[in-house]
Amino acid sequence: MKLVYADVRGRVFDSETLLAVGRTGTAVTELTEEEWIPLPSGAVLAGMPDTKALGYDPEQSKLKALPPTFRAVGALLPQGYTRLYVPAYHKAQDTKPFPLFGYTAVGFRDGVFYVAAHETDRPALWDPTQYTDVQIQTAVNATRSAHPANRVYEQLSTCALTYECVTSRNTFVGKNEGGLPVSSSCNAGCVGCISDQPDEAGFPSPQIRMSFRPSVDEMVEVMVQHLVRSGPSGIISFGQGCEGEPATRGREIAESIVRVRRQVSTGYININTNAGLTHQIKRIVDSGLDLMRVSTISACADHYDAYYQPRGYTLDHVAESTRYAAEHGVLVSLNYLIFPGVSDTPTELDAMIEFIRSTGVRLVQMRNLNIDPDYYLQRVPQRKEEPIGILAMMETLIEECPGLRVGSYTHEPGWFEKPLAQPNGHL
Repeated sequence: MKLVYADVRGRVFDSETLLAVGRTGTAVTELTEEEWIPLPSGAVLAGMPDTKALGYDPEQSKLKALPPTFRAVGALLPQGYTRLYVPAYHKAQDTKPFPLFGYTAVGFRDGVFYVAAHETDRPALWDPTQYTDVQIQTAVNATRSAHPANRVYEQLSTCALTYECVTSRNTFVGKNEGGLPVSSSCNAGCVGCISDQPDEAGFPSPQIRMSFRPSVDEMVEVMVQHLVRSGPSGIISFGQGCEGEPATRGREIAESIVRVRRQVSTGYININTNAGLTHQIKRIVDSGLDLMRVSTISACADHYDAYYQPRGYTLDHVAESTRYAAEHGVLVSLNYLIFPGVSDTPTELDAMIEFIRSTGVRLVQMRNLNIDPDYYLQRVPQRKEEPIGILAMMETLIEECPGLRVGSYTHEPGWFEKPLAQPNGHL
């Protein structure tokens, strides 16, 4: 598998002498054959700024860095694919952090690009190429015309047209899982937050957080429209990338759910949440919530706190919220932000297994952490342990947690009754 690199003009090349390697934690390693898959549809190659590409010289049995004019290249994966390794590179310490992307190791062989990834879920529903720009612009125009006073649709139009967010596009098309952002504030200060970064972080947020608080009437209008149009398996979700923590508006969310269920009985109502506001989560659950996805990076308090920087809550509150929802009929999944060489260490894995077993989580959604690797590793506890690999980590979760599913996105309850044929044959 040949090393892939790019020049300063963005042209991509493969090396004649150096082999592709990957990074896990701070270690650089060769990959096995099963850890490479062809570059998926919808994936994008991206140059990594201020780096030198790093490859393995088989003749001299050592790593080599290319000259500074040749930078490392990573792949940005579409939904449904789990990163196994970060690209290997050399970077000077005084350079700015990378933009908030989830760079994945890339190689080239026999005319085909490969990535260090696993197809963890069926990617078709979240393929960014399923909609054309014309389709989305037409759908946005029609929806905005039909609901001119609803500020949520105004917010989502930016997400659909500028950020090309599939969830917001679904809302305008009336298909699958649609998004409903409601909160401008948050009770956490996540290191890798995509909608709010302090100036001292050294990199901008890729999205601008919403600046208003939708009314209950606006929420109900969006919810009813999407649930009616998307049919029995449709999902409408609070908690989007362009907002803070939705449970900060627990009272309004609960009221909107009650009002919607008086009008529409089909489809599913979901919340994506950090679950730290337990009293609000209980209120939302009791109002008729169907699905809940809890965001986490770890089940170890020191790691969780270092990344989330929670304000007024702890990991114990997250566990209590999760358990309460599961015990009251809500199908609960984890939005698990993973990083190779960290998430797959024994300490992290053992803690996550215990968290899943004790809270009733049914699905772990593997999410690639979008962040500069060095920036992240400098801010979280270091485990002096040998990682077992992301593939082995996923297999262990399934083996140790009876009935657990591993995927990449939210599914309706009926999906859990269907047998899964894993595309790569690993799980």
